[in-house]
Amino acid sequence: MSNQKQEVLNALSKVIDPDLNRDIVSLGFIKDLKIEEGKVDFVLELTTPACPLKASFQKQCEDALNALSWVKDVNLTMSSRQQRAAADPKGKKGLAKVSHVIGVSSCKGGVGKSTIAVNLAFTLSRMGAKVGLLDADIYGPSLPTLIKIENTSLMVIDGLIQPIEYQGVKLMSFGYAQSEAKAAIMRGPMVSGVISQLATETDWGELDYLVVDMPPGTGDIQLTLTQQLPFVGALIVTTPQKLSFVDVVKGIQMFEAVQVPTLGVIENMSYFVCDNCDKRHTPFGEGALARLTEQYGLENTFKLPLLPEISAFCDEGRPAVLIQPDSELTKSYSEIAEITVREVSKIENGGIKPPKVEYQKDKGIVVTEANQIARFIDPADLRRRCTCAACKDEHTGEAILKPEQVPDDVFPTSINKMGNYAVAITWSDGHDSSIYPYNTL
Repeated sequence: MSNQKQEVLNALSKVIDPDLNRDIVSLGFIKDLKIEEGKVDFVLELTTPACPLKASFQKQCEDALNALSWVKDVNLTMSSRQQRAAADPKGKKGLAKVSHVIGVSSCKGGVGKSTIAVNLAFTLSRMGAKVGLLDADIYGPSLPTLIKIENTSLMVIDGLIQPIEYQGVKLMSFGYAQSEAKAAIMRGPMVSGVISQLATETDWGELDYLVVDMPPGTGDIQLTLTQQLPFVGALIVTTPQKLSFVDVVKGIQMFEAVQVPTLGVIENMSYFVCDNCDKRHTPFGEGALARLTEQYGLENTFKLPLLPEISAFCDEGRPAVLIQPDSELTKSYSEIAEITVREVSKIENGGIKPPKVEYQKDKGIVVTEANQIARFIDPADLRRRCTCAACKDEHTGEAILKPEQVPDDVFPTSINKMGNYAVAITWSDGHDSSIYPYNTL
């Protein structure tokens, strides 16, 4: 290797991917490096075309190379890795070229989940990704209403259903195959079969992300979807009310049961801004997101406002992010999409490295970080710090469990990973609902 090439790689190794905590050279992002008479040409191959950090990476690379005295010009070409199928295409031909499947779930109807799924899909598309959107609700498909398209006739070519395309996003919904006036009257197994067919036998082609608008609930249909589709993660939608909070917990637990990590929680209709006082008001209360962060260690939580124009946009059949590309709401969706992309990248490329948590009889609970530094926690002390609903009042924040109620010799009978940010512990005193975020251990 020439001295100049080594200098270039040394300079570029100072550029760090903040999600993967490694430099772009060791990650293999630098391709086709050529140097000729002071001109440096190379390809910067990122993990996804929707990478929200690509502009930052480009500037850092150019600054690092221009600082070398002999460099006269830098020609950087942005690229992304060749798409990798998320599933074995055997029996799932339609998914053969789909890289990532992301669920949008609410476990409760009427919280605006479908509107969020639609706007997320089109935001990802605006970021440069190839995107598909599956409306997986058979009983109440929303996509034909949220996106108005004149011709929604479905065709089958070579055994695959051809999706409808709108503004670059591929769409599929049972509503396209059904008369608007006709209700879907089916039993569970038949519904599961239809959903499976729409998901796996649609000709999605090459997609960076397939967004799945999940039907509400946590039953057989939802489990069928998680078994049929290789979800990389899920976003859960809620509203501030206590009832919605309870359903969010059910949703998180359902996805954990099938080993699908929760990417984030979106609190819809969180607040509205009064025209007269320019102040945020919370008509449905607040505190649910803080509670989720405390109990589950969720790092990504978002609040979306209650806006009267959203209803009008839905009636028009056009996504808000397309109608008002510069609005505050669109900026919020951009933040959600960017965090989603970064979380997916971390999951896929090993950027999330939680500590190892185990119980050793002679040492107590041992938490070993990625750098091999170990910390020791007294089991009784950790048991007394449980913040579940049985141990801490979710409204007042006051402790229900008294310290003297926990025996000094209590110990964990099982410690299980809970998503990417917490562990669930079952205790010898019979308590089985303790969840501890890593950042509190």
